Amino acid sequence: MFNPVNTSVTSQMIAPDARGGSMGDVGAATDPDALSQYWNPAKYPFNISRAGVALNYTPWLRQLVSDMNLAYLAGYYRIGDYSAVSASFRYFSLGEVLTSSGVDAGNDMTINPYEMSIDVGYSLMLSETFSLGAAVRWIYSDLTYDYTEDTSPGSAFAADIACYYQNYINIGNRECQLGLGLNISNVGSKITFGGSDNSEFIPTNLRLGAALMIPINEYNRFTIAADANKLLVPTYPKQEEGESTEDYQERVQRDYYDVSSISGIFKSFGDAPGGFKEELQEIQWSVGAEYVYNDRFSLRAGYHHESENKGNRKYFTVGAGFKMSVFSLDAGYVIATAKSNPLDQTLRFSLTFDMDGIKDLFRRR
Repeated sequence: MFNPVNTSVTSQMIAPDARGGSMGDVGAATDPDALSQYWNPAKYPFNISRAGVALNYTPWLRQLVSDMNLAYLAGYYRIGDYSAVSASFRYFSLGEVLTSSGVDAGNDMTINPYEMSIDVGYSLMLSETFSLGAAVRWIYSDLTYDYTEDTSPGSAFAADIACYYQNYINIGNRECQLGLGLNISNVGSKITFGGSDNSEFIPTNLRLGAALMIPINEYNRFTIAADANKLLVPTYPKQEEGESTEDYQERVQRDYYDVSSISGIFKSFGDAPGGFKEELQEIQWSVGAEYVYNDRFSLRAGYHHESENKGNRKYFTVGAGFKMSVFSLDAGYVIATAKSNPLDQTLRFSLTFDMDGIKDLFRRR
């Protein structure tokens, strides 16, 4: 039974960066970097560099359209040795869309729908191994056109709550770095668009991850990581056999649209029509690996799994990175397991600037 979890502003769930995207979409517990705002903002105080800024670009669904893309800008600044502030800006363009009134071809027009969000975060180390983070976000979605008054953009406010644990453990004669991360993102209001009295759920998500960095020698290291994701949104009710359309619509209104976002979080753990088996199908799994040579060159690979009944997004990912003292450049590539998957051949690009490296460069001059 194909029964995916329905949310609005689904662009919020697109992994924006090439590093995590090339490792199967993992990032809750991997090494902190300038792009931790999306994966887990609690990682920022563990960054070695004082500050960093990253710009990301992803051409989206190129198997279907040629002008849909995601742009993402993120950055952070460590305050002292134990805390950090961070921010990000996301802009998702759906390209040009030709609209039709269905009555008069003269009213046909081209629109440029888009979704965007702005957020700021704060993270704090409570000990040498554990930190907490939080972020607040404003989400805006404009999918409207002008020839009717029944449409209007929608907006919502949301918050992220995250924690991160990093410590060293001995495996044989090697001192390995262990990371554990948790991020509950987009907890907030529902979003309402013009033309409907019903509000839609935004993609509230629970992300839990683990990562283990294993040093091979002075110049080589290897990291393995895994994430589990579950949307904390109620499952849309299915019409039961023998149930009248009127009764079904009343049940949808009561059990879905009238449910608040906070109540929906708790409801999402036990409302799947297929019971516990279907609840497990709503969990998405990601595994990834990264090899780094001399802290300069990186090779990455991963796999992302989603149940056939919940979207069937199954794909392998590969990628590479090159790092200098001032900047790093990363790229990721998606290889779908089914040729009909529109995510196949998706490319991601990330350019990150290390503010400490830039300062050192100017000092040398």
